[in-house]
Amino acid sequence: MSADMSAVEDARQPPTRCLTYEEFLDWCDEDTWAEWVDGAVQMVSPASKRHAELATFLIRVLGSWTEAFDLGIVLGAPFQMHLPEPVNRGREPDILFVRAAHVGRIRTTYLDGPADLVVEIISPESIGRDRGEKFVEYEQSGVDEYWLIDPEREQAEFYQLGPDGKYRLAFGGGHGEYRSRVLSDFRMSVEQLWLDPLPKVASVLKALDIPS
Repeated sequence: MSADMSAVEDARQPPTRCLTYEEFLDWCDEDTWAEWVDGAVQMVSPASKRHAELATFLIRVLGSWTEAFDLGIVLGAPFQMHLPEPVNRGREPDILFVRAAHVGRIRTTYLDGPADLVVEIISPESIGRDRGEKFVEYEQSGVDEYWLIDPEREQAEFYQLGPDGKYRLAFGGGHGEYRSRVLSDFRMSVEQLWLDPLPKVASVLKALDIPS
């Protein structure tokens, strides 16, 4: 291996020293899936085919709804979300939504503050983080809605932030319809998330009365 190739390979290894968030952003490029936790770099495993298909499906549907009603912007991983103090961590949600009133938080490579809605698609590797650390961090940072989608168990949980700043389970299960508070009553039949193949996006948009 040439010295140049070796240098590139070494550059993609997570640094062993603590980094500021700015240093982390300088190190992390768009092809690197990683999060910033207590100054350390935590690498994120590549998504499975099912995970990627589900993320793409939700981004297209939620993005179309958001665009139709001029609600804000939907972004998918890898895009960083820097959570403010006291959390002060850099996370990389599978999907995030930012209200039009908050798009000023969006920087070139990261969201400076909490998203209004975050979707995490659970995998065996991420279940502890998604249900544990991230749940607490998103709650403390003021992420108004948190969706946990578990395709392996065919279960979904939709949490909404209460007046006390704590998450309340608004809907949970494998079947039924969920209506979002943040996305202006966006509604979704949960069971369609477990279909293989997933429904055609055009048919979902038609059922929502959105031109495809």
